[in-house]
Amino acid sequence: MTTKLSLSTLKDASAKAAIPAYTRDSLTAGIVHFGVGNFHRAHQAIYLHELFNLGKDLDFAIIGAGVLPSDAKMKEKLAAQDYLTTVVEQDVAKSAATVTGPMVDMIAAPDFAGMIAKLADPAIRIVSMTITEGGYFIDPATGHFDPKHPAIVADAANPDQPKTVFGLIIAGLKARRAANIPPFTVMCCDNIPGNGEVTEATIIGLAKLSDPDFAEWIHHHVAFPNSMVDRITPATGPREIDMTRDAYGIDDAWPVFCEEFKQWVLEDKFPLGRPAFEEVGVTFVEDVAPYELMKLRILNGGHAAIAYPAALMDIHFVHEAMENPLIRAFLAKLTHDEIIPVVPPVPNTSLQDYATLIESRFSNPKIGDTIPRLAQDGSNRQPKFILPSTADRLAKGLDVVGLALVSALWCRYFEGNSDSGKAIVFNDASAERLQKTAIASQQDPLLFLALDDIFGSVGQNDRFRQRFSKALQHLRTHGTAKTLQSYIDGSLAAA
Repeated sequence: MTTKLSLSTLKDASAKAAIPAYTRDSLTAGIVHFGVGNFHRAHQAIYLHELFNLGKDLDFAIIGAGVLPSDAKMKEKLAAQDYLTTVVEQDVAKSAATVTGPMVDMIAAPDFAGMIAKLADPAIRIVSMTITEGGYFIDPATGHFDPKHPAIVADAANPDQPKTVFGLIIAGLKARRAANIPPFTVMCCDNIPGNGEVTEATIIGLAKLSDPDFAEWIHHHVAFPNSMVDRITPATGPREIDMTRDAYGIDDAWPVFCEEFKQWVLEDKFPLGRPAFEEVGVTFVEDVAPYELMKLRILNGGHAAIAYPAALMDIHFVHEAMENPLIRAFLAKLTHDEIIPVVPPVPNTSLQDYATLIESRFSNPKIGDTIPRLAQDGSNRQPKFILPSTADRLAKGLDVVGLALVSALWCRYFEGNSDSGKAIVFNDASAERLQKTAIASQQDPLLFLALDDIFGSVGQNDRFRQRFSKALQHLRTHGTAKTLQSYIDGSLAAA
């Protein structure tokens, strides 16, 4: 028997899944969250769900918000099931489903006026976001806010009718100040170094374009805590929808599958108060940076490192990539020889143990995480997850054989075909430009490094250029598998 997920069918769903210990009537909204994707529903929403199950902070329920056309589709699916989500946690030895209900409503484009009105509601004390690493209008080459982006130019010209997340937040803050309502805290939950600071820079940068005085007011009155968030959460497709129905008897239009592990490290900067997240496992610290850098360099960097060799070798699932001895050994050598040595110490944490944990998490066969997901949006992810390690090593006079190979693999990937000749489907806003440059680099490898908005000064470094060119030539001459083997046995370094 299959149950169509809704508040009225929770009792039926409880036969095979955990259900909320709280009722919808007991919740009131205190958070607006932009970007109601899988990661948010497997992370922040789960922490709130667990807190609500304890009967605490029930006035911090979520109202979802989304500015993209796809968000309207998400709202339609979630509204039809009373904003409930089935979260399936999968470990190697077990799987378990939980129906979660911390979201009570959602506002989606084109109702931007409704979003501003809700942001101005004094009950809203936190505005959070997971809008992907590339959603912050930051020039990757400089690391600074890009005021010339068309969406930013449009919002700056029409500040009372914004269409970006940041323009909406500014409009909401403006409405609150006009009504003498204290400003909410802005909490970024995306994988970006100094994510609170980056969010503040974007919001203030946009505000300056139309109202410099208000930008200054934001700087002095609005809190932007930094955070580190972590949970491997693959995309939802027919496989996950079918598994939720077949294994748990729940008809959920958009379930979320994730690993059992989750982590959240957060700065305690919430002037209007916050949920007692520490009671459900969130770590509050004065400085998130060491934890964040560890995660971005080792976990996210590891994902970026294995994505392209796996794609070139026609491997679809992440755990299958880890079953390949060459990819597994490549990741291990890269992590321990080149990445960990330039990761600063983390309080009460062994970087070696953390790397071992990451390797185990990547190897979980139940997650169903895919190589195409890891390979997407490389134009934003490479400058955040790979190139900073490269830059740090070059600054210290250290070699970058493996890190240059990662960049060469990315270039080879964008030539458009795997080693077997299979066509590669790209998912990157800069895909057309990247493919054109990758193909041109067959004549001159350094053309790919001339993408200054991605490689910046790293692309001008003589040692990196040499290592990149040799790795790319080796990939084209010998293929991915033999190149990985050459890196592992040290012969690529000697080439």
